[in-house]
Amino acid sequence: MATKLKRIYEKLDPADGYRVLVDRLWPRGLTKEQARLDEWAKEIAPSNELRKALHEDRIGWAEFRRKYLAELEKHREQLRQLAARAQRGQLTLLYSSTETKQNNATVLAEYLGRLKTD
Repeated sequence: MATKLKRIYEKLDPADGYRVLVDRLWPRGLTKEQARLDEWAKEIAPSNELRKALHEDRIGWAEFRRKYLAELEKHREQLRQLAARAQRGQLTLLYSSTETKQNNATVLAEYLGRLKTD
């Protein structure tokens, strides 16, 4: 599976392949033209409640990860399509967080890697 994670603010690279923004909120200071997205999949981003709980330090990373994986189950069919796209070519999941190791895109990539697409 060819899935790459990248901050939306990083320079566009033709090797990005299919570019999907996986945040619920649009990134600050960026126009849609600058983002050069193929898809904005805000419906598969963490719920507002979960996102706020993490950012306000009401829950830790482990709890966020567990709850977000549970939320992703509701979007299994759409996610199966993304996983299939990654099997056919490069898929880049874009996020705006400054946290590069513990963000929703890392959890989403983990989930996609475990999905069966046939």
